[in-house]
Amino acid sequence: EVQLVESGGGLVQAGGSLRLSCAASGFPVDNYGIAWFRQAPGKEREKISCITSVNGNTYYASSVKGRFTISSDNAKNTVYLQMNSLKPEDSAVYSCARGWCHPGAPFEYRGQGTQVTVSS
Repeated sequence: EVQLVESGGGLVQAGGSLRLSCAASGFPVDNYGIAWFRQAPGKEREKISCITSVNGNTYYASSVKGRFTISSDNAKNTVYLQMNSLKPEDSAVYSCARGWCHPGAPFEYRGQGTQVTVSS
């Protein structure tokens, strides 16, 4: 059974850091693209980062580029999102999903998400 479980969210002050984890089971993360999405209340879900472990390719949305870093630990079958210099506008539910990193590619499995709240 394919499962994705996020953890690491919480409350942090502006300028702080958090590291989110996406623990995968039922498939090897290095066989797929794994993306991080976020959705704030009243806003559309936004793909903010994606990694294809087999070739190391990564993608970042302009809103997070230079502040967030995606990485993969294939031995732990886990993908991470290191978030630095957090801003109140980064507050959202963050979820990971399995698919492919090229534009428009579908993501067929998604985790439940973890809440990130950044206070000003």
